[in-house]
Amino acid sequence: MNEKNLPDDINSKSLNELTELANKIIENLENEKDLESSINEYQKLLKLNNLIEKKFQKNSKEISENTKSKIINIIKKKNERRIK
Repeated sequence: MNEKNLPDDINSKSLNELTELANKIIENLENEKDLESSINEYQKLLKLNNLIEKKFQKNSKEISENTKSKIINIIKKKNERRIK
């Protein structure tokens, strides 16, 4: 599913901003009486959810890589101290 029909600046938003946007869409869908008009909003929500998932996975991977790098540096420093 692609992210067409979403605002152009959507990729520059943070996970928190995207989550807030998704919550607003959900709120609108819950208050909507006419199901026909809510189809587009629901599709937007699905696309937004997909984008949030991708960003979360990317952020999670970056955090994991940074943590691994820090652990390696700590281990190196600890081993250097033992050698001296």
